[in-house]
Amino acid sequence: MRETILEFESTVNESIIGQQAVVRQILIALLADGHVLLESLPGLAKTRTVKAIATRLAATMSRIQFTPDLLPSDITGAETLLQSGSERTLTFQPGPIFGNLILADEINRAPAKVQSALLEAMEERQVSVAGKTHRMSDLFLVMATQNPIEQEGTYPLPEAQMDRFLLKALITYPSPESERDMLRLLRRENTSTAASPAVLAQEVIFSVRQAVAKITVAPAIDDYIVSIVNATRHGGDVDAELGKWIEIGASPRGAIGLDRASRVQAWLQGRQFVTPDDVRAVIHPVLRHRLILSYDANADNVSADQVVDRLIEKVAVPA
Repeated sequence: MRETILEFESTVNESIIGQQAVVRQILIALLADGHVLLESLPGLAKTRTVKAIATRLAATMSRIQFTPDLLPSDITGAETLLQSGSERTLTFQPGPIFGNLILADEINRAPAKVQSALLEAMEERQVSVAGKTHRMSDLFLVMATQNPIEQEGTYPLPEAQMDRFLLKALITYPSPESERDMLRLLRRENTSTAASPAVLAQEVIFSVRQAVAKITVAPAIDDYIVSIVNATRHGGDVDAELGKWIEIGASPRGAIGLDRASRVQAWLQGRQFVTPDDVRAVIHPVLRHRLILSYDANADNVSADQVVDRLIEKVAVPA
């Protein structure tokens, strides 16, 4: 199964030039049964990345374009009155949230009431409408995008919703070499009539999740994860700079996320046990959106990734 998953990752990377780290992070979320928040400047292939994964996976994709006038029922669905002859019945019409891969495009453009419509679906894997509960599919992954520079007409995601995302991936500008390869790729796509790529069956994803659940995590690794997360809450006890930079640390979901993501990372590396390197490989996307930085950090232009770098430096690695 590992070779199949790595081949899937390779074919996605062929369509998304220069973003191997982002593709790997989305793959980790898919195998860990979590959700992803993608953040980048406009035009850096957020939507293309999601579509590239969807076209190579045997799954249905729904795209929700978030706008200020969107209603919660536009996402979850609603009960509709249907008439057949003289009989009238209320029938639930599912919304676009009932898919396998959900692209929530520019999620910060919708007001909080609409954003909160995703909370139950993301956490409980169900939607409640008119007193009835409707279950989501077994394969359910929300990939939300947001633009960090446009503040006009946007509504920042509340911390409670940010915490629901397993990972936050940052898409950066490609290198000049990657950008040249991208231009050539797009020219080939516009003129090529190649067959559609092979798709990955959902059963493979479910089997991998079972294998990941069997990955061994030593007590020392548990202590390392807990020490890192605890250091975000009591940074001053570990380092003076951390105490000055962090206002509110990560919730227990941070430790859970590190455990789940590091086990997937270990499995992708072909190991049956987690190492400190696996934890460090996923710590930035798992924790960067769970930290609320202080005024001092913002005034000094200290980013969440710099804070995480300091955590890695100051928290002792288990022997």
